[in-house]
Amino acid sequence: MASSKSSMRKPVFVKVDQLKPGTSGHTLTVNVLESKTVLQKGRAASAHLRQTKIAECLVGDETGTIIFKARNDQVDMMKPGATVIVRNAKIDMFKGSMRLAVDKWGRVEVTEPASFIVKEDNNLSLVEYELVNVDVEE
Repeated sequence: MASSKSSMRKPVFVKVDQLKPGTSGHTLTVNVLESKTVLQKGRAASAHLRQTKIAECLVGDETGTIIFKARNDQVDMMKPGATVIVRNAKIDMFKGSMRLAVDKWGRVEVTEPASFIVKEDNNLSLVEYELVNVDVEE
């Protein structure tokens, strides 16, 4: 049992400007700048139907900003001004631009207010990517 415990990796915190399309397993500390609900469906009155809430939140650190797609319980934590640690996050592509997201394998937790000033003029979600197929010649 002790050997499996020591094999767990310590999280390596990355900065927003290090995020790249198609990558996952990111852990980062970010400030929430704004949050807007983009989808809310389901009835809270019926117990067996889960309510679905999705919000797009602009989050960032001292290197840049990115849009974080918050789902359900995560939406309540993503209040403007809050500092959160996003664990095991992945990059989803939406209409050619990057979105940070956390699925069931990751976690979002509110933490102590950050000491950094968010660099708001480097929004990675405004960069448009195009999928290019490269033919390899032999």
